[in-house]
Amino acid sequence: QVQLEESGGGSVQAGDSLRLSCRSPARSLNSWSVAWFRQAPGKERSFVAAISWHGEYTHYQNSVEGRFTISRDKVESTVTLRMNNLKPEDTAVYYCATDPLAHVTTMTAEPWLYWGQGTQVSVSL
Repeated sequence: QVQLEESGGGSVQAGDSLRLSCRSPARSLNSWSVAWFRQAPGKERSFVAAISWHGEYTHYQNSVEGRFTISRDKVESTVTLRMNNLKPEDTAVYYCATDPLAHVTTMTAEPWLYWGQGTQVSVSL
């Protein structure tokens, strides 16, 4: 069992920035791709971004590309999602996920085996 813990959510105004972190005590996080998904009220969980195990490949949902940046620190076993120029439509619970077989282009939730509990991001005008 791989435990993931998200942090860094909060309530901000449009145009502000937030940095989300995904941590795991399991070293396996450093060997697998990691993704961020989000789920807004009444909507299905949707892909935001992903990073390969070595950090060389990243993939973003079109609506966040250019505003969000995913990165990883293997020493700290942490994956970070830097979110700039936040918009009200970015409001959601954000989850990190990992899986030994998922690729950065795996944009559906089902193939990702391990999930965190989520962190709330609220963006107001």
